[in-house]
Amino acid sequence: AVERGPGAAYHVFVLMEDLLDKLKLLSYEEEALRRHNMRPLSRCPWPARRSCCSGEGGSLARRAHYFALPTNPGEQFFMFCTLAAWLITKAGRPFEQPQEYDDPNAIISNVLSELRSFGRPVDFPPSKLKAGYGEQACYVLNCLAEEALKYTGFSWKRPVYPTEELEEEEITEDDAELSLNKLEEDLVEEESDSEDNFIDLNVLKAQTYRSDMNDSAKQEEILQSTTDAAEWNLEVERVLPQLKVTVRTDNKDWRIHIDQMHQHKDGIESSLKETRGYLDKLHNEISRTLEKINSREKYINHQLEHLVQEYRSAQALLSEAKEKYQEGSGGVTERMRVLSEITEVLERVKQETEEKGSSMTDGAPLVKIKQALTKLKQETIQMDIQIGVMEHALLQSKLKEKSNMTRDMHATEIPEATVGAY
Repeated sequence: AVERGPGAAYHVFVLMEDLLDKLKLLSYEEEALRRHNMRPLSRCPWPARRSCCSGEGGSLARRAHYFALPTNPGEQFFMFCTLAAWLITKAGRPFEQPQEYDDPNAIISNVLSELRSFGRPVDFPPSKLKAGYGEQACYVLNCLAEEALKYTGFSWKRPVYPTEELEEEEITEDDAELSLNKLEEDLVEEESDSEDNFIDLNVLKAQTYRSDMNDSAKQEEILQSTTDAAEWNLEVERVLPQLKVTVRTDNKDWRIHIDQMHQHKDGIESSLKETRGYLDKLHNEISRTLEKINSREKYINHQLEHLVQEYRSAQALLSEAKEKYQEGSGGVTERMRVLSEITEVLERVKQETEEKGSSMTDGAPLVKIKQALTKLKQETIQMDIQIGVMEHALLQSKLKEKSNMTRDMHATEIPEATVGAY
């Protein structure tokens, strides 16, 4: 780009403008875009970095330079393939319309081969077209558009500039003069106010008959007209709204229904023709795809037949192993149940053993026994003391009694009070 000059970076915008003009001449909106439900490429002054490309008008400018600037590579590539296929078909060469999931390398190869067949040089790698935008994409579409214009017989002609006419003097409008636009506006207002202004067809026929009868009495041939053409045109414009004939139609008329039925039938048939082509094409593509799938499936089955046999034998061995596993798992389950019961008994025995061992190694009972013995000893000592005190008291009483008896034996006289005591 540097070797070609400082303006080489903007050459792609020039190519895009030329391409847009050629596509307009080929009526691409009606024949290509509407068929595939795509948005048209609107026009906007270039380069696209101006203020007109920002804000609400920015989307139009970006679509005007659709293949010059990167916006959406996938959408741009699909638009490029669609327009290229349509232009090749328009140039008289059969070319299948690419689909969304087709191989992009195959589509680009087919487009470039068709471009070479037209005698156009291709001095860039095919990978440049995968992005769907750039100078190469604009160049390919430009060449194909030129070939399509040649095939349709279009030829560029020199522009014809209109001759400038001298401006006429402004004529002040008189109140009596009415323009056609004003008359039409007045007519619309009168129609909205009332419907009595319309002339019925029967009334018009009667007026025409009376005028013919009156004119028959006048001179039939006019040798020379003295009416001014301007005044005649003005009078025609003035009475033109009154000459409007309105035929009121009845919605219940069976002829109207028949006409509507014929119109709908024609519309259905025209739509059916276009739709049938797409459906037939889709049916053929689906049939070819199913045939490819069936052939590929048969090929895969033939190639993998020995692996399928090995897989089946492995499945049989696996089923046998599963049966043996189920049989063995039944005995294992029973043994697991017995093991759980034995484990519960063992846990219970261990718990009892631990309780007994803890009670045997515990010194609390021995301490209690020693405390009880000490208490018994203290109580025994107290009992001994009490017994000794009682024995001493009993001995004292016995000695006193013995001394009293001895004294009484040695006494000469026994008092009466003591006799009663014995």
